[in-house]
Amino acid sequence: MATLSRDTVCFTFRIMFLLCLCLSFSFIPFSSSVQRNDRPIIGVLAQEVFLPKPNQTSYIAASYVKFLEAAGARVVPVMIDQTPEEYKSLFSSINGILYPGGGVSIISSGYERAAKIFYELAIEANKRGDYFPVWGTCLGFEQLTYLTSGKVTLSHTDTSGVALPLVFTNETKGSRMFKGFPAELMKDLASEPLTENSHQWSLGTLTYNTNEELRKFYKVLSTNTDGKTEFVSTVEANDYPIYGTQWHPEKNAFEWTRPYIPHSPSAVKTTFYMAEFFVNEARKNFHRFESEEGESKALIYNYSPVYTGNNSSFEQIYFF
Repeated sequence: MATLSRDTVCFTFRIMFLLCLCLSFSFIPFSSSVQRNDRPIIGVLAQEVFLPKPNQTSYIAASYVKFLEAAGARVVPVMIDQTPEEYKSLFSSINGILYPGGGVSIISSGYERAAKIFYELAIEANKRGDYFPVWGTCLGFEQLTYLTSGKVTLSHTDTSGVALPLVFTNETKGSRMFKGFPAELMKDLASEPLTENSHQWSLGTLTYNTNEELRKFYKVLSTNTDGKTEFVSTVEANDYPIYGTQWHPEKNAFEWTRPYIPHSPSAVKTTFYMAEFFVNEARKNFHRFESEEGESKALIYNYSPVYTGNNSSFEQIYFF
């Protein structure tokens, strides 16, 4: 019986060690170097129409869909008023979810009920190593603060229809969200009014600093002020891939009905760097639909956006 040389044994041991090391890294929640999903599908949550019509009881502004598609994702509309079982099934099929801006209640609405279910499913999934990102914009950001703290923590601010530069905190340098942003763009974000705000309610920094649930869960990446009240404008969770902006990154490139929306080169770059970041987060998730037929039926391609730019703040809207 032939015997293995010492060099052969050492080489074999090294190969086995490297394989074990690679396998161990694949289970680290925030690792993206080993595997990547290059066909991400992200859910966008619908919300109630203020004055519903037949076949138009909920909607999604098309700019959120374009925002994600521009960075290489496909979109599934997450309908309101579905059963928990239906939401759980959809959760296991998509790779992330976006809570858009709007005007419905964050305490009691179809939007709130669906957001709560997906938030809780995301927390549970991430705890067991199933990386599932969540993003909240404007109303979605406010919804996240309510879901995390269990109460309304917002204050009235004069921030409806204004573009502002970001006031970055010391947490920004070590953040996941802004890690890939060019230094020049970060400089522009801090010095030019590149972030459009369309909200009347904000999370004051004083409220954040005195709320234990919010302080433990989120790190503040930027703040702003309306001249009277300083408020939190960008956050990311400490231990989960959950992110929120009180401002609208999607509007710079895709909405044109309001004069205060910035469209400069840096403003448009901001749209795409934010979109690229979140879509790359979704690439770390490997949920999938059980069949190609189920996937095709769920995609937003089955719906057509309606032009609403002549009587709305949105250029196009998907109605359901």
